[in-house]
Amino acid sequence: MISSDSSSASPSASSPALSSGKPAASGKAAAKRATKAPVTKAVSKTTVKAGAKAGAKAGAKAGAGPESRTALVRRARRINRELADVYPYAHPELDFENSFELLVATVLSAQTTDLRVNQTTPALFAAYPTPEDMAAADPEALEALIRPTGFFRAKAKSLIGLSTALRDRFDGEVPGRLEDLVSLPGVGRKTANVVLGNAFGVPGITVDTHFGRLVRRWKWTDETDPEKVEAVVCDLFPKSEWTMLSHRVVFHGRRICHSRKPACGACPIAPLCPSYGEGETDPDKAQKLLKYEKGGLPGQRLKPPPDYPGLPAAPLGAA
Repeated sequence: MISSDSSSASPSASSPALSSGKPAASGKAAAKRATKAPVTKAVSKTTVKAGAKAGAKAGAKAGAGPESRTALVRRARRINRELADVYPYAHPELDFENSFELLVATVLSAQTTDLRVNQTTPALFAAYPTPEDMAAADPEALEALIRPTGFFRAKAKSLIGLSTALRDRFDGEVPGRLEDLVSLPGVGRKTANVVLGNAFGVPGITVDTHFGRLVRRWKWTDETDPEKVEAVVCDLFPKSEWTMLSHRVVFHGRRICHSRKPACGACPIAPLCPSYGEGETDPDKAQKLLKYEKGGLPGQRLKPPPDYPGLPAAPLGAA
């Protein structure tokens, strides 16, 4: 469920980021990633217990007084480094082959799961592969295809509207600037940031439900307005980290740091979390709360990146 940042001009929709569904990376970063084995980071019970003690201390320390700005930056960046080790394969969890597909999928992801979108878009893009095709779609036929994602009438109106705008104002191409993207029907800042970061390599923070919840749980900010959260978090990290930070935080929120019952006892960043103890602290019980590849279950993408260590999701209607 996902809109974004930056007003600088971007490359065309043929960005190399699209081939893997990940943001474009520098040669040095790509080489570093290639040397990492595509497996999940194991967390031993000894490590978890040590982390639990440290997490309890972190919570107590957080209640003892305000954290300095320098300490906050250091802790936030260490959390990011730890998440990079835990999720070296973090990626956008929407299936897409080009910037138009990513834009459409992100609009569809509002108020539903990425899994449901991924199960719906193969038939959608087979019927309407380009903005020109979707702009000319019969509304009822389009509604029938996207019905599984919910709010299908409003979403169909947005898809036809944005496709018409792409055809008439942008020569059928998805623009690579924030101000252009947010001018499209149904596209807000969050959706724009998703497209910019993952189709054009323009860094941005994507503040969805998971991201906002976790950064407040970690005491990076107490803001609830997405744009204010984005501004605060952007100020904590170098610009080069923004897009991948977003993926890592969302991955962690979906797999371990759940909303109602976080798996604190299986969390590898427990020593850095001031909210440790809000969820299940027993390591064995916490392990049973893990989702997707961390829990040995299929992920959300039907076509995950090659380095994803989990199972692909099943198509819509599969047993």
